[in-house]
This record gives sequence, structure tokens and C-alpha cells, in this order.
Amino acid sequence: MNLAVREMTLAETRLVIDYFAGATPEYLDMMGVDPTKLMPPDQWRARLETEFTLPDEKRQLFIVIWLLDNRPVGYSSCDKITFGERANMHLHVTVPELRGKGIGTECVRRSAEIYFRRFRLKQLFCQPHALNVPAHRTLQAAGFKYVKTYMTVPGPINFHQPVTQWVIDPSQ
Repeated sequence: MNLAVREMTLAETRLVIDYFAGATPEYLDMMGVDPTKLMPPDQWRARLETEFTLPDEKRQLFIVIWLLDNRPVGYSSCDKITFGERANMHLHVTVPELRGKGIGTECVRRSAEIYFRRFRLKQLFCQPHALNVPAHRTLQAAGFKYVKTYMTVPGPINFHQPVTQWVIDPSQ
């Protein structure tokens, strides 16, 4: 088993768009995603193209791909990036039969390393839907620490929901 985590190319971002477009309403709900807030694929692609042209100091979205034996099995993204300070990350195992197998934990660790190095972060946060138990287990196993659970709209594609916030801080 050869696991790799690296920056996603623009051509590979189709994985992200297809992942959300192909998700069932129940799965989107478990992630806290409002399907009516998802951008049309062409608009999403255009946003990603713009984001990929920006220097790291101005990026608000960065994506890494997770590969198992050179096959895409998931991805992570970070957004709300304050260069040199903090960012928020997201994690997605895109191959359903691989969920719950521990791959996500190692991929989250490697993704976090990339984000810390690339954006010179001091802290990395993740706040999945409070009912998304697999994501919480993954974050805890990857070394993230519990911060709090609270109500919010965590992002532009989400509905108002309870989230559990986690943080990883390499200085601690």
C-alpha cells in the first residue's frame, strides 16, 4: 500500500466538484452541506482556476489530493487562510469503501504538514458537523485537540449547524 499526499493540480480539481455533485442528500446532510448552496460546476471550476493563479500569501483555498497506489481516494482543503497565522481545513475520503479504514488519519497528518509548511501556519483548525463522528475520530487520531462545540454556519456551502472545533498547534 503506497499512500501519498501532495498538492492537487488544477486538472485534478474535478475530483472535488464530482465528489459534491455525486453525493447523496443524506451524505451532504451528514457533512452539514446545503445542496442548494453548491456552485454550478462551471462556476466552481472558474473559481478554482482563479485561486490557482494567486500567490500563497493571497490564497483563500488550497487543496491536496490523497493517493493510494496512485489512485485518488480523497482530498483535503484549507481555507480562511491567514498567511503566517491560521487556516481551517476540511477532509474527505472520496472512496466510500475506504472510509473507516484509517487512511484518513494518516492523510490528515500529511495534509496538515503541507499546510503548516506552505502557509507558515501557527494553528490549523477543523470544525466538522458535530454529528459527523468519523471526522471527529480521524481528527483526534491525527493529533488535533478538542476546542469547543457550538452553533454556526461554518462556510458558504453549509447550513446553520452544531460544529465541533478542533485545533492542531505544533508548538504545543
